[in-house]
Amino acid sequence: MGSLHLELKQMIIDVLDLEDMSPDEIVDHDPLFVDGLGLDSIDALELGLAIQKRYGVKLDANSEDTRRHFASVDALVALVEENTAEREAVAK
Repeated sequence: MGSLHLELKQMIIDVLDLEDMSPDEIVDHDPLFVDGLGLDSIDALELGLAIQKRYGVKLDANSEDTRRHFASVDALVALVEENTAEREAVAK
């Protein structure tokens, strides 16, 4: 598990107060919502705000892309990495 995976899993636990869960219990490719981790739309808003604040990722709550990015931890990692690469490319 990469450090960004672990960091995002810990963020999910901290932001959503999932005190009885450890990062090892969150499977990278499992869904975060409904059948997987069981998160809901309020959880998505809280998590989205935390990701925007920490990583500077711009999100549109009504975008299909945003829904796709929140599908799993793997998808969140890809979103953060993509956004970081774009910001670094612009900075050069």
